[in-house]
Amino acid sequence: MGKLIINHTLVTPEKATDLVSLCPFGAISYEDGKLDISSGCKMCKMCVRKSQGLVTFEEAQTELDKSLWRGICVYADCTGGKLHRVTFELCGKAKELAKVTGHPVYALLIGHKTDSCAKQLLHYGVDKVFTYDHKAFADFRIEPYTSAFCDFIDKEKPSSILVGATNLGRQLAPRVAARCRTGLTADCTVLEMKENTDLVQIRPAFGGNIMAQIVTPNTRPQFCTVRYKVFAEPKPSELPGGQIVPMAVSGPMVTSAITVLSSQEKPKDVDIAEAEVIVAVGRGAGSETMRAYAKELADLLGGVVACTRPLVENNVFDAKHQIGLSGRTVKPKLIFCLGISGAVQFAAGMKSSDCIVAINTDPQAPIFDVAHYCVVGDVNEIVPRLINNIKGVG
Repeated sequence: MGKLIINHTLVTPEKATDLVSLCPFGAISYEDGKLDISSGCKMCKMCVRKSQGLVTFEEAQTELDKSLWRGICVYADCTGGKLHRVTFELCGKAKELAKVTGHPVYALLIGHKTDSCAKQLLHYGVDKVFTYDHKAFADFRIEPYTSAFCDFIDKEKPSSILVGATNLGRQLAPRVAARCRTGLTADCTVLEMKENTDLVQIRPAFGGNIMAQIVTPNTRPQFCTVRYKVFAEPKPSELPGGQIVPMAVSGPMVTSAITVLSSQEKPKDVDIAEAEVIVAVGRGAGSETMRAYAKELADLLGGVVACTRPLVENNVFDAKHQIGLSGRTVKPKLIFCLGISGAVQFAAGMKSSDCIVAINTDPQAPIFDVAHYCVVGDVNEIVPRLINNIKGVG
């Protein structure tokens, strides 16, 4: 990364006017004899190429000593005294990444009365669990949590930090990354580690049409968020390992302009990410009759009904039932894909399922590339027969 530099000795009203009209993003202004480039600049460098020396680009000369940053840290998402299961998935992935560099695996736990959660993490291969335990952390407030997180980074200097893409993680990670002036890659689907400790963060981009590989080689720590169910959850060890390290909590760290008046647990709703059996319907099975069949099939198998994005956009289903990049990532033991073509956005959200059964009239449908069992035919004929077979009728 670098910066644009204006050579003010070359600025004339005529040149400045031409330069203002040249910028395709309207980021250059000329007022009261002063030429300025705003934050709207996209670094296209057209002004550098066309201004004949009026604007130049200077490469950032930053020397980062990567040896000062050591360890792979997992943020332990703890709400109501219970760890979110994405934390365990990330602990397993952190152990895999740490094998490449030989770094330790850390967990960062912020909350109140964290002893039981900290001890639970020791069964998932974590070398050290750093805990910030204070009554001010009983409820999530962005300022205290950010202060504690940054205090940990300043003291321990982890090279990489993995955060679950939960409601809490999506708020906290960007704020901490911005305060540390480092990069953050959201919703990663693949993580790889180089021997020089650079974390390769891979995620779909441009609507899932490409897989972008993102690296932040000149800043530390390296931040990424990962959705629930993207990585496999490891089996906990019978005996705990590692150690719990209590961290000092200072007065300024718990200061906040937010006061939590009360909190209550949200009533449980359908969570397709937790379902072991899913019946997913697409536009090819979006009729009212087929939706009724899908619900009946799901009930018979003890599962839930999910859908693709078009059915959410047409207000047929609520967004909480959507599978895909802009919906939920699922990993059930069994998933039926009824009338779903299998666009990459949808497939990215369910391709890790244990058993995928796809039914589609098009033998070339992309869904068949990820399905374990492929049925070419009309869902309106096949699904009712499947239901009758399960019931033992006919």
